[in-house]
Amino acid sequence: MILILSSPSGAGKTTLAKKIIDLDPTFKLSVSCTTRKPRENEVDGVDYKFLSIEEFNKFKFKDLFLEHAEVFGNYYGTLKSEIQENQKLGLNLIFDIDWQGTEQIVQSGIKDLVTVFILPPSIIELENRLKKREQNNKQEISKRMYFAKKEISHWKDYKYVLINKDLQQTVDCLITIIKLENRNNFN
Repeated sequence: MILILSSPSGAGKTTLAKKIIDLDPTFKLSVSCTTRKPRENEVDGVDYKFLSIEEFNKFKFKDLFLEHAEVFGNYYGTLKSEIQENQKLGLNLIFDIDWQGTEQIVQSGIKDLVTVFILPPSIIELENRLKKREQNNKQEISKRMYFAKKEISHWKDYKYVLINKDLQQTVDCLITIIKLENRNNFN
């Protein structure tokens, strides 16, 4: 199974992905490539594969990405080899990507794909979550809020939509979706 979680920044897709992985070791987070600088607690090859713009463009030119997009002035992409390696190991992948990447993966024709859009309970709550991160300045928060509204408009392109008001309830709903898709005997 390839489970795609998309949402605006701060709605909880990364936290939800980690919860599913903690509950079922057959799920693994797809590690995307990015040109943005690592945050303090991020590890290259674990959280992201950090690339220079030149390296990213070289991979793009060689058609090595399954999906790629520019988000907040940085480039992100998933290597095709990431999918192939994990499928050989029999693992389920969770993608924590935006609507642009989701659209490209859907168009690629990959099988066993489940798409879930995560909404915040409200725009005000989304902004509060971004402020609590303490990694975004006011200008960055404003930019993310502006793009959040555009991102949210793509919810209708997903098979499932969840409102992440209560983390445990949202995790429970994700588990139900996984079971409904009948691709995994969830632990």
